[in-house]
Amino acid sequence: MKLPIIVRKISGHSMMPVLPPGTYIWGAKYFRNLHAGDTVIFVHENREKVKRIHDIKGKEIYVLGDHPEASKDSRHFGWLPISSVLAKVIWPHAPHSRAENVGADSLNES
Repeated sequence: MKLPIIVRKISGHSMMPVLPPGTYIWGAKYFRNLHAGDTVIFVHENREKVKRIHDIKGKEIYVLGDHPEASKDSRHFGWLPISSVLAKVIWPHAPHSRAENVGADSLNES
């Protein structure tokens, strides 16, 4: 039996500050629609990655990390087929608004 939810642990800094390393995320494997702003788990070059959808064109998505300086994303590898998406992150809720307007200074504060 295939479970409808997958659990992953964030390992890099590309989704800071919204999803820092060590954060566990839940992804729904079955979803109806994807929208700009959704966070997804996808496969690229045989590795699972977590990024936010920036744009959707037809059956392709353009993904970006929330922390551009630490992210290898569509700026580097281009558009991806929607079929590469394994799951849509449903927990924790990581709205793009939490990542906007975060300066480098606040990323270095602890």
